Amino acid sequence: MIILDGKKTSNDIKDEITETVQGMKNNGEKVPHLAAVIVGNDGASLTYVGSKVRACERVGFESTMVRLPNTTSETELLQEIKKLNDNPEIDGFIVQLPLPKQIDTQKVLMAVDPDKDVDGFHPTNFGRMALDMSTFIPATPFGILELLDRYGVETQGKHTVVIGRSHIVGRPMSILMGRKGFPGNSTVTLTHSHTKNITQITSQADIIITALGVPGFLKAEMVKDDVVIIDVGITRVPDESRERGYYITGDVDFENVSKKASYITPVPGGVGPMTIAMLLKNTLLARERHRAAAK
Repeated sequence: MIILDGKKTSNDIKDEITETVQGMKNNGEKVPHLAAVIVGNDGASLTYVGSKVRACERVGFESTMVRLPNTTSETELLQEIKKLNDNPEIDGFIVQLPLPKQIDTQKVLMAVDPDKDVDGFHPTNFGRMALDMSTFIPATPFGILELLDRYGVETQGKHTVVIGRSHIVGRPMSILMGRKGFPGNSTVTLTHSHTKNITQITSQADIIITALGVPGFLKAEMVKDDVVIIDVGITRVPDESRERGYYITGDVDFENVSKKASYITPVPGGVGPMTIAMLLKNTLLARERHRAAAK
């Protein structure tokens, strides 16, 4: 069994990006600039955005954090997004989710310029991805592809089962794993909360990508030997015996499933660190596109 080490791989990617950015600086070129918009004081969101800002510093990017109060109206947020769309200094930006209930998330995501949508959530980018065109792939699916690629995990002709159909992970993964090329060329089954006999399906899978958010959902008896497991789930489970008062776990019963797997991602330290690395990679891609367009 081989651990798909997202922490190490993400550090490798950050080192590669740092080298590219240093080359840009040496040539007197503008370095990539990533902005993040956060509305309110959600603890997990603040932590996540903070880690993105630190990642930008590490690779030599410029970064801007736009912090807005919880009482921000939809109109005010859309005005901030327009400013970022119109600012030639900003190469890419993200709007941290979830947003407060007075704001229509779909309307906000639609307002982001697709050329600066480094999260890959805009329908234009999602559509381009579905049609195998050059685009920004959502960061978490992009990170999963990168892990499969760098570890040389065979996907061609394999049966991939995706558990969960979210727009952020499950649905894009089902499209990407079925596309031509590598990683891809697999036969994909997309399962969800209404799927019957899920064990029957997962037990036939060569690759399982689970993004359900249900701790320990995937058990050893649900998988076959030598399966490849990608666990995107990340849940805080209360535990008073621990110093923090909780522990973090994924969708997979790691202890038992890992005994049958050929490759498996740990939680934490698997897919999570890859997400930020690929957000940086998308921002670098945005800068290169904007430079080419300026010529």
